[in-house]
Amino acid sequence: MGSTKADILGKPLAGWRLRLYTIIFEADTRAGRWFDQAVIGIILASVAVVMADSVQTVRQGWHVWLVAAEWFFTVIFTLEYAARLACVRHPLRYALSFFGIIDLLALLPTYLALLVPEVAVLIDVRILRLLRVFRVFKLTAYVSEYQHIGQALRASQRKIMVFLAGVLMIVLVIGTLMYVVEGPENGYTSIPVSIYWAITTMTTVGFGDITPKTDLGRMIASAMMLLGWGTLAVPTGIVTAEMTFARKSPTTTRTCHECLTEGHLPEANFCRHCGARLPAYNHE
Repeated sequence: MGSTKADILGKPLAGWRLRLYTIIFEADTRAGRWFDQAVIGIILASVAVVMADSVQTVRQGWHVWLVAAEWFFTVIFTLEYAARLACVRHPLRYALSFFGIIDLLALLPTYLALLVPEVAVLIDVRILRLLRVFRVFKLTAYVSEYQHIGQALRASQRKIMVFLAGVLMIVLVIGTLMYVVEGPENGYTSIPVSIYWAITTMTTVGFGDITPKTDLGRMIASAMMLLGWGTLAVPTGIVTAEMTFARKSPTTTRTCHECLTEGHLPEANFCRHCGARLPAYNHE
């Protein structure tokens, strides 16, 4: 009696599906490292083609080659996307995930322009070309350092939110104060405009489109500059501390077959996200 489609998609990975899954989703094996390095090179090359295609002289002289290169990359990414859907236990869950959507965005522009030519009437074709630059986000799936940064940001998000709330209060108070001190005659026409000035001053950007004219205003601006210079170091220190802690944890690219969460310890038996039992860790 044959298995149903649901049984096939939900059964534990084995055989060629398990081997393909290990190569695509786990970079601790030799084949996995080679796969990641190859995909990184293809992504960078495809983004370079998109950038070159935006230059008018290059597009006119190399149009045929650019089109051929774009279709080559599209076919490669299509095969990769199909392989990912084929080897995961829950294809729909992966397709709706962040990286699944990014994979789809890497394919849609080329196929959309081919299958629905009428789209060019409603949408400038340059927008379709620009959408291909989303492929660069695929790099985060293959470079472990991106994942370490993401883990550090998630771990420090509450501290950063408290810090941003403090900064927001400062720019709100100082912006309102500058509106009272300088007034509309010196360019501070409203409190939102004054807050804009406070933000550009605190972040040391200083566009110069609005500047204080009074001595008191300049004194407040000087205090904001010094405060901003010291403030910029706070979120950097928070994230750096979390990244240092993350480096001390011996994580791997070991991935849960159920929810695709990776970064489990070599000795872990269950997924830290969904609690599913992890397969035996096999490092080659």
